[in-house]
Amino acid sequence: MAAKELRNISEIRRFFHRNEDPIYFISATNFNLLGLDEWAKNFKYICYIDCYDGKHPNVFCPSEQPHAEFQSIEDINNYLLQHKEVIDFIKRRGGKPKFVFLMFDEETERLSRELGAEVWFPRAKLRQKMDNKIETVRVGNKAGVPSVPNTLSEIRDYAHLKSVSEKAGIGYDLVLQSAFGDSGHTTFFIRSEADFRRHEHEIVGQGEIKVMKRIDCRGSAIEACATSEGTIVGPLMTELVGFKDLTPYRGGWCGNEILSTAFPPKVREQARDLTFKFGEQLRKEGYRGYFELDFLIDKKTGDLWLGELNPRITGASSMTNHAAFAHADAPLFLFHLLEFSKKKFSLDVDELNARWADPDNIDSWSQMVIKHTDDSVDICTAAPETGIYRMLEDGRVVFDRFDYHRRAVESENEAFFLRIIRPGDYRYEGADLGILVTRGRSMTKGFQLNERAKKWIHGIKSQVSGKALPVAQAGPALADPAFKIM
Repeated sequence: MAAKELRNISEIRRFFHRNEDPIYFISATNFNLLGLDEWAKNFKYICYIDCYDGKHPNVFCPSEQPHAEFQSIEDINNYLLQHKEVIDFIKRRGGKPKFVFLMFDEETERLSRELGAEVWFPRAKLRQKMDNKIETVRVGNKAGVPSVPNTLSEIRDYAHLKSVSEKAGIGYDLVLQSAFGDSGHTTFFIRSEADFRRHEHEIVGQGEIKVMKRIDCRGSAIEACATSEGTIVGPLMTELVGFKDLTPYRGGWCGNEILSTAFPPKVREQARDLTFKFGEQLRKEGYRGYFELDFLIDKKTGDLWLGELNPRITGASSMTNHAAFAHADAPLFLFHLLEFSKKKFSLDVDELNARWADPDNIDSWSQMVIKHTDDSVDICTAAPETGIYRMLEDGRVVFDRFDYHRRAVESENEAFFLRIIRPGDYRYEGADLGILVTRGRSMTKGFQLNERAKKWIHGIKSQVSGKALPVAQAGPALADPAFKIM
């Protein structure tokens, strides 16, 4: 007998409600897919950092074992997949395990096969190809999704950069990006030779560089899922970028807002249309599943330009998957799982996209990723625990109660804090302290941090304390690991 085809959202939801095969999200924390365990039976998180002190029923964190210094999230995941406690946990639960990751490489795929698990994402090789910022421009061009005026070239020195930009007609006030990188680590603002010298070692010899005209723009993010039935598109979100209260990195992502009125209707509509076109081109390139696009909105002209592609879930995924439409229908990531489950389904993607575009289906939330912004290194001795915090009338922030779900936030004077740093961890410039999720906006209409957000940030940061390193440990050996874990 042929397997029954799923024909509507209700049947898709029931399919996951009855899911028997274990699905694991394996990462440093469960931040990116918070709450997904409530939508799919047998969905568990395997994490390196225990943000919940053992109180989350679906988070498994093995004990710390000796390991080489992590250079990437892939290293963390490969460590977890070789950990005896993790292997025992997966074998004990049985079934045919499915793995999803924030980041993974070919070694992760090999370790997954050894555990008899399927990776429910496109192959690492294809993901890496799509993750290349140079490739993004090419895919966008094919799809009719324009990038900021740019040229692609290897750069030998500053004189060569000037000649390249002159030939492309994009002036000398430039933004350079290397093929791979994240959150401001590999984005360079070059207006003079002095600017170039400061970043020369990160530009010269790094292969093809994307050289863009610098525009006065506002960042935005939108997530989507390329399925066999078409590309399903989420809401356009604002991006918090480079705020000194939150991140030491100029151009570094440090949060998002989701609200129906953040952008004019025309901009929202255009972003959704371009995202759909990009997703349809990704399908032709052989990619399917979840992805995120950054769009740059020119403040003067309102023009929308493609910024970059993230072929995966991202730091914005927890916002997309908790929006009002997600609770009314299903989280976007559930369609990713459906696509990889090989279960037959039919879906009117146009109708679903139209519904998700309705402003009534978007409620107002913001999240802020709080990093240690001082140029200092010490050992964390205290950090606020995960849970619900309350802001008192005098602006002080106090712990109210434990919870592991942001929906427990009842009003704008409450917030959900997910702790990342733990007592005993090093606190260095750029170290993640935690993520704060609030109802309402964290930015003003002029896209600056509002006073309420600043009070929340200060209230949380003031509860993190540290002690000086022993003299033998202090020094250059302790550097920022230069990769974000979210």
